[in-house]
Amino acid sequence: MNRTFGGTTVSCVRGDITEQHVDAIVNAANAQLAGGGGVDGAIHRAGGPSIMKECRAIGGCPTGEAVRTGAGDLPAAHVVHAVGPIWRGGEHGEADLLASAYASSLAAAAEGGARSVAFPSISTGAYGYPKADAAAIAMATVASRAPALDFHEVRFVLFSDADLQVYQQALADLAPSEASCL
Repeated sequence: MNRTFGGTTVSCVRGDITEQHVDAIVNAANAQLAGGGGVDGAIHRAGGPSIMKECRAIGGCPTGEAVRTGAGDLPAAHVVHAVGPIWRGGEHGEADLLASAYASSLAAAAEGGARSVAFPSISTGAYGYPKADAAAIAMATVASRAPALDFHEVRFVLFSDADLQVYQQALADLAPSEASCL
């Protein structure tokens, strides 16, 4: 499924984010940029040690922000390491931090010249963010920010059929007014 917002095509696919042929792959990173499990571990394993070497040189990244490194052995030019919030019930600014992580990822990718980017489902694994809420925030943020940064394609790459359905629904439910007001 895909939709177009101001010249940017936003799509949802089931797959392995480490195999995406885009300009930038977004990593669901931790604040220490220390590697980990899930998407983070998969990206570091597939990309090789050069990514971790760059992460160590950067030193860390605050929640809600993102930094860019090379992509090592991945088929992309860059990896954008986005730090999403840990879910603590929704009363601690998690929604704003998650939206900021997506917006910061787009900005970091654009600064590196990227015009296509692949996102995972940030903060919904070990960080526990409710998937439907996270998907709605991700879609609204991307639809409102990506066209202004001249992205041609933003792809959400989901690992399971269940996650794919949640993100497809969020994309289908996104009203045109939501895409223009953020």
